Amino acid sequence: MPYRVTYAIDSLDPNPIVETFETETDAIEFLHDEFERRVAHIVEHSPYAISEDEYQAICEQEYSLAHIERL
Repeated sequence: MPYRVTYAIDSLDPNPIVETFETETDAIEFLHDEFERRVAHIVEHSPYAISEDEYQAICEQEYSLAHIERL
């Protein structure tokens, strides 16, 4: 059964990334890799040190932008 992953840049993104996968495992793997890439980019490009609380907030924000649905 196919799965669709939608991952926006922010909550108002009119053109989010939309990928379709044949298996749930592939969809979750893509989402995990994209999540890790985005969080690493934010952390690496921050001009300030990021505290654990700030890191958790970044993760929560990124998770809120991603959705997996079964087609």
